Amino acid sequence: MKISTTHTDLLEQLQVVSRVASTRSAIQALAGVQIAASADGVELRATDMEIGLRTPLSAQVTRPGEVVLPARLLLEIARRLNGPTVELELRPEQQDVEIVSGTASFHVRTLRGEDFPVLPSATGDRTVAMPAQAFTETVNRVSRSASRDETRPILTGVLVSVDGVTLRMVATDSYRLSVKETVLESPLSEGFEANVPARALEELGRLVATETETISIGVTANQVIFAVGQTILSSRLIDGQFPNHSQLIPEAFEHELTLETSELLEIVERISLMAQKNVPLRLSFSEGELRVSAQTPDVGEASDLLPVP
Repeated sequence: MKISTTHTDLLEQLQVVSRVASTRSAIQALAGVQIAASADGVELRATDMEIGLRTPLSAQVTRPGEVVLPARLLLEIARRLNGPTVELELRPEQQDVEIVSGTASFHVRTLRGEDFPVLPSATGDRTVAMPAQAFTETVNRVSRSASRDETRPILTGVLVSVDGVTLRMVATDSYRLSVKETVLESPLSEGFEANVPARALEELGRLVATETETISIGVTANQVIFAVGQTILSSRLIDGQFPNHSQLIPEAFEHELTLETSELLEIVERISLMAQKNVPLRLSFSEGELRVSAQTPDVGEASDLLPVP
């Protein structure tokens, strides 16, 4: 393999793909980026066996081939190169890749290419396309409520469902519950429901560069595949039954009030300074006002009032 690309393109695409490379796997190849060069072009690939990412690299291919290099090291090298172009050439006998840019040269040992898994293409049993902005805005509203506790894997996902013109996402960590429905501009040809790891959806949000892009979503029995432009992100689906969230949301409430979001957030952030060591904020409602307070033993206490219309 031998390719030539610009320093800017290489760094930009490595910053995208290297985030997916594993940092804790016993398989060394999963900590790497696969560079695949063919007559069709160059593609960078990375995976941690939960999430996979494939993104094109604009480059001139002198000799096709594939190689896997340590992701973090390759990214740091790219950040520090100062030449306008970068040439990467596999040296099979030395089992390394020579990287040349300007007056600098590096020789980086390759990882076992046969240990790098094959990543899925942008196909699925059911495929739909929708505006990327609508999808990622919905993700941003609910993903923070997903659990980070790997001992409860079913709650680390976001339940994504599409039906007609409605996109619904649900996430909960058993303490918080977020539900967001987005009405799409036009009905979709296919519907689906899948529990997708929140981390995969958050990574997908970083890939959406413009508001006008369309995202293609393909679903198989155990995977979901997203395509944004020429970049493909795949993720395994989480097995198991997601909690029935509809039972947790009352049809009616004894009391309801409407508050100015910015004013409430300002008070919450201020009083949270005294809510340390997992101490909760307390909300006390009375006629015409809301009191927000917190008290941490050996630290102190704070409270503030917000008028309620």
